[in-house]
Amino acid sequence: MKQVLLIATIGSAAILLGAFAFQHIGGMPPCKLCLWQRWPHAVAALIGVVIILTGKIQLAWLGALASLSTATIGVYHVGVEQGWWEGPTSCTSSGVSNMSSEDLLNQILAAPLVRCDDIAWQMVGISMAGWNAILSLALAALWVVAARRG
Repeated sequence: MKQVLLIATIGSAAILLGAFAFQHIGGMPPCKLCLWQRWPHAVAALIGVVIILTGKIQLAWLGALASLSTATIGVYHVGVEQGWWEGPTSCTSSGVSNMSSEDLLNQILAAPLVRCDDIAWQMVGISMAGWNAILSLALAALWVVAARRG
């Protein structure tokens, strides 16, 4: 149980550290949805530390919930990247038809530096958001195993 808990805790911390490495070492600033995906990993890692310090293994269910929430955001982000659905208007492109030149200029000036519907990096055809979703689902399974064994 302790090993599974440790792997889940370190896994969330590693994903979070990897995101910071892509940002600060790789020069790839995050979009709004990328930032949303980071918070549950921080929470899961913190939950793991609390469990290790207190022995309250029941909290592992919260770690599973945190991992499932970042996986859900990751799946949503993949859908935005692939154009399956609209993303937040604050970080995706929107149509310019029926816009005056002044409105268009205001939209351009207010646009974030990083758009949620652009794929900044991918490996074997899967974007960072997709990898986050896949790895987070695996971490959620580990959290559940730790909770059930505890």
